[in-house]
Amino acid sequence: MAKRKKSEVPNFASERKSLGLNQKDYWERYGVTQSGGSRYESGRPTPRPLAILMRLHKAGKITEMDLASAP
Repeated sequence: MAKRKKSEVPNFASERKSLGLNQKDYWERYGVTQSGGSRYESGRPTPRPLAILMRLHKAGKITEMDLASAP
């Protein structure tokens, strides 16, 4: 499996701030704790299932309502 280039790593903090959300509210949507989200924002690799979920959400394939209604 190929590693992502540094330029391909999402800038989660920038995206989150552009939405006007704090870490807790941003990451909670994806089932991630604030501390876990902080680690991803600091450069820890994002687990593949989470990365896929976030990409689908960003592409509009998964809505905020879908995220909110997930168990």
